[in-house]
Amino acid sequence: DAAPDMMVVECADPFAGGELVEVLDFASGDHPTFHQSLGQGWDGRLYFDLRQVDEDALLTPTEQFFVRTFYPDPLDPDRAGEWTIEIDGLVDAPLSLAVADLAPRDMGAFVLECSGNGDFSQFGLLSAATWQGVPLAEVLADVGVLPEATAVKISGFDEHDVPSRNGHSTPGAAWIIPLDQLAATGAFLATGMNGGPLPPDHGLPVRLYVPNWYGCACIKWVDTITFVDADEPPTGQMVEFATRTHQPRPAPALARDFLPPSMDQAAMPVRIERWQVDGETLFRVVGIAWGGYAVTDALEIRFNPDEAWQPVDVCPPMRANQPWTVWEHLWQPAGPGLYQVRCRVADDAVPTQRLDVGFYDRVVRVGG
Repeated sequence: DAAPDMMVVECADPFAGGELVEVLDFASGDHPTFHQSLGQGWDGRLYFDLRQVDEDALLTPTEQFFVRTFYPDPLDPDRAGEWTIEIDGLVDAPLSLAVADLAPRDMGAFVLECSGNGDFSQFGLLSAATWQGVPLAEVLADVGVLPEATAVKISGFDEHDVPSRNGHSTPGAAWIIPLDQLAATGAFLATGMNGGPLPPDHGLPVRLYVPNWYGCACIKWVDTITFVDADEPPTGQMVEFATRTHQPRPAPALARDFLPPSMDQAAMPVRIERWQVDGETLFRVVGIAWGGYAVTDALEIRFNPDEAWQPVDVCPPMRANQPWTVWEHLWQPAGPGLYQVRCRVADDAVPTQRLDVGFYDRVVRVGG
């Protein structure tokens, strides 16, 4: 017999035999150009069109994976094979690690989200890919670390010829990870994505990836790993993104008091379709659930603040938090008009900070 988590689940399809009439536009937020490089340097962006996500299209094509900050102008991608990472700080002796000497392997499929994601981009700073690399704990296992070291600071090359507009982004990409959390986070040095080389805009030749941490902590173009003690202050990057990573206010004075910049369980519709099925108009809401560290079967949805919450029958059921789970919901609106669509997890044991404040709400117009 098949193992329980491998059993084939038969899911009812109320749209079988019907005809897709249209995909509705979301009325909330801006409507950016997708899959095209916009801006430059620190302000460089590429937004992914989440409407493409489906059960048979879970992963984001590499060329469409979102970008927040383009490849630094001073770097030469043709010299990526010469890249080294300097390991220093509270160690017996500093050393250089040649990235070319790493033996990358498949690390799994994971979601990455910019902590500054929002409806200004139709939440397009969110994507999923398979990653290839080496666990960070494994890379550092043979380093002679002094007893007073309690954390590692991962720094990346972060210089651009063009300054950020209005000081929107500040130079100095680095994040600090406590040593006692290093293995548990699953952090790794990524050298490839979706089975190919790591593209320049995604950190060529090496970036930090920490599963379920926001992108601001997944440092690109890693060039230094520094062992630090318990009195190390937070990096400028940690302070800049403190609000967006849900840190205490004001931001702690010491790095050790920062919370992991992790994504809580989240969910939202990515596509709403109008169908004709046996002469009846039905709406198919397609969504994704991602983030968090424990699967849940308590996803609910509502279509306006004055409407009741409805359970979402996620089928097949959620089996893992990574990369994401695609779900769908049959919706029959009461009539034409604007609808504010919100998801929640009806389980107080599951942290959902962004869902709680309607961060991922979508607005859609039906008819008229």
